[in-house]
Amino acid sequence: MITKDEFVRYIDYAVLKPESTDDFIINECKFALDANVINFCVHSNKVSLIKPLLEGSTTLLGAVAGFPTGAHTPYIKGLEAEEAADHGAQEIDMVMNIGALKSRNHALVKEDIETVVRASGVLVKVILETAYLTEEEIIMACRISEDAGASYVKSSTGFAHEGAKLEKLNIMKKAVSDKMKLKASGGISDLKTALTFIESGCSRIGTSRLSSILKEFD
Repeated sequence: MITKDEFVRYIDYAVLKPESTDDFIINECKFALDANVINFCVHSNKVSLIKPLLEGSTTLLGAVAGFPTGAHTPYIKGLEAEEAADHGAQEIDMVMNIGALKSRNHALVKEDIETVVRASGVLVKVILETAYLTEEEIIMACRISEDAGASYVKSSTGFAHEGAKLEKLNIMKKAVSDKMKLKASGGISDLKTALTFIESGCSRIGTSRLSSILKEFD
C-alpha cells in the first residue's frame, strides 16, 4: 500500500476556479506546502502571487496556458506560457487546440504545442480534453504532443462534461513512447480512483479535492 508521503508526490494540486480570491489561493498554497505535493498549479496571472511562498520548497510552481478551452492562437498561448515562466512557473499545463485536432489540422496542433514548449522553456503537459475525442483522435493527439516536444499528455481540464477515464488513459499510454508521461486529471475526488490511475502508469494526478482525499489515509 502506498504511503501518504509517497502519494502526495504524485499530486498536482490545482486551484483554478475563476472565483478564487487571492486569500483563498494563498491559503490553499500553504496547505499544498504542508502536504508536500509535487506541484501547486494556478492561473498564469497568479504565478507572481504564489512564487514567494514556494521558493526553497520541494513543491513546484505550475501554471496553465490556453485554459480551459485551448481556443487561442499559438502566439497568445506561447506568450502566456512565456510570461508565466518568466514570473516563476516551473511547469506549464496547456490545453491543446481541440477544434484544430477534430478538423484534422494536425500542423496547427503541433505548432501550438511547439510554440508553448519553445516559449516557456519548462516542462510542458498537454491537456487533450479526452471527453471530446474519439479513440483515433486521442492517439493522434498523443503522437503530435510527443513529436512537438511535450513531456506529458494529460486527460482533462476538469471543466468538460467528463473527466479522467481509465480506458482513455490506457489508450494514451499505448500511443506514446516510454519517454512520455501520463497525467490523470478531472473529477478525481477519492483515494481509490487516484490509486487506480497511479497503478495504471500515471506519473501525476491532478486534483482540486486533495483535502478530502488525504483524510482517507487517517
